[in-house]
Amino acid sequence: MTDEHAIRVLIVDDNRIFRRGVRLRLDNVDDVVVVGEAATGTDAVTAALSERPDVILMDLEMPGMNGIEATRAVIEDSGGRVRVIALTSHGEDHLVRRALSNGASGYLLKTHDGAQLVEAIRSVHHGEGVVSSRVTRALLADVVQRRIGDEDRGKVASLSPSEVAIIRLLSDGVTSNEHVAKRLGVSVNTVRTHIHAALRKVGVADRTQLALWGVRVREELVPRDGIR
Repeated sequence: MTDEHAIRVLIVDDNRIFRRGVRLRLDNVDDVVVVGEAATGTDAVTAALSERPDVILMDLEMPGMNGIEATRAVIEDSGGRVRVIALTSHGEDHLVRRALSNGASGYLLKTHDGAQLVEAIRSVHHGEGVVSSRVTRALLADVVQRRIGDEDRGKVASLSPSEVAIIRLLSDGVTSNEHVAKRLGVSVNTVRTHIHAALRKVGVADRTQLALWGVRVREELVPRDGIR
């Protein structure tokens, strides 16, 4: 695959050795190209504007502007075009929750293997999330107390029965299309079609953000007949 069609990746971490290791893992992947590195959140925001990455691997704990602040900035600057995968050393729930709430599409532990990293990059680039059910449940504590307004109720009303069912599963931590399809008794392609439609109706960029929205409006997502 030519660089023109490859997934453009920016690596952000204050540890030069870690950045080098990630780059080495990605250098031989045909559909991925590393377009730059950054050691600080501020540099990440600048590099995101100049290098136009599709996916950013973002360390959350950096001096100065941290990865959470940088995530929010690059998401806003790109209008949601850029996908961010948060990187943590120990899966700290409070950091992961904040990163996801500020627009990250998922997270990985820094102890990931090369195959997990590549799969995560491909997944978020195609609008899917990389997040465990444990973290999805933990996010509940952060979002359930937010008030649901008329705008959210209108979005819920616009959803089809199948879209409601899928969002309920996503917000429960059922993350793969295959598992969702099996639970609903439909094809994987049907699940993809419904997710794309739901993303458009709700106005979010990827399935992780769709799941978070589903957690927040859970009481409004009443199951309906007519799943197909």
